[in-house]
Amino acid sequence: MERRSFLKKASVGLAASAVALPALAQTAPVIKWRIASSFPKSLDTLHGSAEFLVKRISDMTGGKFQIQLFAAGELVPGPGVHDAVKDNTVEMGFTCSYYYFGKDPTYCIDTAIPFGMNSRQTDAWYRQGNGAKLMGEFFAKSNIVAFPSGNTGVQMGGWFRKEIKSVADLKGLKMRIAGLAGAVLSKVGVVPQQISGADIYPSLEKGTIDAAEWVGPYDDQKMGFNKVAKFYYYPGWWEGGPQISTYINAQKWAELPQEYRTIVQAACADTNAEMCARYDAKNPLALRQLLASGTQLKPFPKDVLEECYTAAMEYYAEISAKNPQFKKVYDDYKKFTDEQNSWFRVAEGSYSNFMFSRKS
Repeated sequence: MERRSFLKKASVGLAASAVALPALAQTAPVIKWRIASSFPKSLDTLHGSAEFLVKRISDMTGGKFQIQLFAAGELVPGPGVHDAVKDNTVEMGFTCSYYYFGKDPTYCIDTAIPFGMNSRQTDAWYRQGNGAKLMGEFFAKSNIVAFPSGNTGVQMGGWFRKEIKSVADLKGLKMRIAGLAGAVLSKVGVVPQQISGADIYPSLEKGTIDAAEWVGPYDDQKMGFNKVAKFYYYPGWWEGGPQISTYINAQKWAELPQEYRTIVQAACADTNAEMCARYDAKNPLALRQLLASGTQLKPFPKDVLEECYTAAMEYYAEISAKNPQFKKVYDDYKKFTDEQNSWFRVAEGSYSNFMFSRKS
């Protein structure tokens, strides 16, 4: 009898909950926004994560908050997402902040900077450090609210037509790389080339450029770079944990009901984890296939890494001397990076190094 009584009461409670939830949903407004992506539809990891984001928001609001997604070039060019959100041409954007290096190098810290933090460390800086606060203050000047919404993990160093054996081999090398990383590489003799993704393959094939960086095995394989460049270098020291961000027009953000704002933040956090998981799952097989096709996997020589590290530190000092905003954010970022590395080299690093040395 007690069991039947309990089940009866429980069923009443469940029924009440079932009624209460739709009642709440009925009071929520129907909102329709647009979001412009900086990525083409062909990149199912990057653009596909934006699809994941808008579906998550729709599902969490019972279809009340609908966001129409536009791939790069459909509504605005990929690099035009920042200004489109700032000017309220679209309410939202899905992009990489380092695309806007030309506006202010501080944007790069939101995505990745040479010899910066990995994905976990970056997430820690945003969640538990001063990252969200400092970058939030910076974005506010552009009428933008931004949230971390993805990470590729450490990227590859790119495709080279010739082998890199020393720093001397970088002299005069024409490489598709832009922004802050390009500025650092120029210090060691590289000639940075700003080329769109669609033009990388033909440029490598014709020899117009000598090297190009993109993302990692899964995305690079789709682009076919292994057919026109033999050497595949690692690591991409300029992108230790590149973060993708969701931009929202500040006025539109302020107009959203609090419940919707909470849902957007939660959906962005879900997308952040989802993208990293996708890359971690897809890259191993893609790398094996690339190696089977004849790709030669090469680590950057230690002297190259050391020389580039020195160049990066010099460059940060130069920017900090003339850009107070960059200095404010970078000083905190660097302090957090040093603290993270002092911890990661203990348990995390030693365990990983041991496990990576095992052969199945």
